[in-house]
Amino acid sequence: MENVDYILSADYVLHMDENLTVIKDGAIAVTDTKIFDVTTSEEIFRKYTPRTIIDGKGKVVFPGLINTHTHAAMVYFRGIADDLPLKEWLENHIWPAEDKWLNPEFISDAIELACLEMLKGGVTTYNDMYFYEDAAGEATKRIGMRAVLGVGLLDFPTKSAKTTDEYFANAESFIKGWKDDTLITPCIAPHALYTCGPKTLMRARHVAEIYDIPIHIHLSETRWEVEEIQKKQGMRPVEYLDSIAFLDQKVLAAHCVWLRDNEIEILAKRGVGVSHCIESNLKLSSGIAPVVGMLRAGVKVTFGTDSAASNNDLNVLSEMSTAAKLHKAVSGDTTALDAKTALLMATRWGAEVLGLGAITGSIEKGRAADLVMADLNKPHLIPIYNIYSHIVYSMRPSDVDMVMVDGKVVVNDGKLMTADESEILRKAKKWSDAIRKT
Repeated sequence: MENVDYILSADYVLHMDENLTVIKDGAIAVTDTKIFDVTTSEEIFRKYTPRTIIDGKGKVVFPGLINTHTHAAMVYFRGIADDLPLKEWLENHIWPAEDKWLNPEFISDAIELACLEMLKGGVTTYNDMYFYEDAAGEATKRIGMRAVLGVGLLDFPTKSAKTTDEYFANAESFIKGWKDDTLITPCIAPHALYTCGPKTLMRARHVAEIYDIPIHIHLSETRWEVEEIQKKQGMRPVEYLDSIAFLDQKVLAAHCVWLRDNEIEILAKRGVGVSHCIESNLKLSSGIAPVVGMLRAGVKVTFGTDSAASNNDLNVLSEMSTAAKLHKAVSGDTTALDAKTALLMATRWGAEVLGLGAITGSIEKGRAADLVMADLNKPHLIPIYNIYSHIVYSMRPSDVDMVMVDGKVVVNDGKLMTADESEILRKAKKWSDAIRKT
C-alpha cells in the first residue's frame, strides 16, 4: 500500500471533468499539494495508507468554487451606499471613499475578511481587480487561498497612482514580484473602456503578452457605457475592442450585459471568457446579461460576485442559484441553464478562463487539491435525488464543512484554520467605526 497525506471520503464525489463524473461512495487520495487518485472509497482504502482520514459520511466533495470577478477589499464598503444607479454609486460614493481610506493596511485587513467569507462559502480561488495588490497578495497567501490579482489601471489619478506611467509601473512591479508564486497569479486589469483610452488598453495588452498573464476588464456593464463608447468610437464596446485586436483567450470580461448577437459571436470567436455577476447587475439595475445566448454560441460564461459593496456578499453558491433560476424565466425555457452547467461554470470553466485549467477547477489526478466538503445532513438538503440540483438550488455557505486549498486544510468543521476569525472581525469593526464617523 502506498502512503498518502490525506484520504477524503464522501457519499458523493463530483469530478467536474469532461464527463461530469459522479462517484457515489467515493474517495480522494491527496499527497503534498496534489490530487493523487480519485475513485471509489473501497478502491482508495485498498490502495493507500493515509496520514490523515477526513470522513465524509453524509457529505459531498466537489472542486473549490471560483469567483471570477470581484474587488475583494471593497468588503469594508459593504452597504455604504445602497439602492443607487451605478454611475452615481461609483462617482459620488465609492470613489470618494476609496480616495480617503485606501492604503496597504486597509487592503490587507479587508482582504482577510473577504477571504474568510469566500472560503467559508466554498470559494477557493478569486479573480480581483483593485489597488495595492501586493498587500492583497500577502494577505491572501497568509490565509491560504488561491487568487488571480490585477492592479487596476485608469486614465485619471487615484490614491494609488497619479499618472498612467505610475499605474503601469505599479502593475509591472507587482507582476514581476508574484509571477512564479504557487497561489497568486498576477494579471493586468484595465478598468473599463470609459476609464481607459486606446493607448492604455493597448499598453495593457502588450504587458499581458510580455508576461503571459490574463487580462481582466469590465465590459458592456450598463446601457450608459455602451452609448458612451458609441459616441466616442462609433462602435459598440465589443466591436471596438475587436477592431484594435484587444480580444483573445487571455481576456476575462466582467458583466457583458448589453451585448448584441454579433458581439456574442465575436466573444466566442476570440475565446474571451465572461464573468456573469447576476446579483450585482440586478441590484444596480444594470440589466440582465444574455447568458443563454452566450452559452449557445460557445462562450465560456463563469460566475463573479463583483464587490461586496454592490452585491452585498461574496457568495458564489447564491450567484449560481439566482442565475440558474432567472435565466429560465427570462428565456421562457426551464432547460436554459441547468444545474450541471451552473456548477461547471462555477468550477472548471472558472479555472479555464483564468488560465488555471491545468491547475484547479476539477477533481482529477495531478490537479491541485482545491476541494470543498459540504454536509448534506441538513433539513433543506434532504431527501437527495439529484446532487447537482441540491448544490445549485439548495446549498448554503453554512453547509460547507471543510475546505482544502493546494493540499492544505484551511477550513475545518466550518472554522478558519489559518488565522484568528475573531481578530479578523475585530479589525473589520474597527475600520467600519472609523468609516462611519466620516
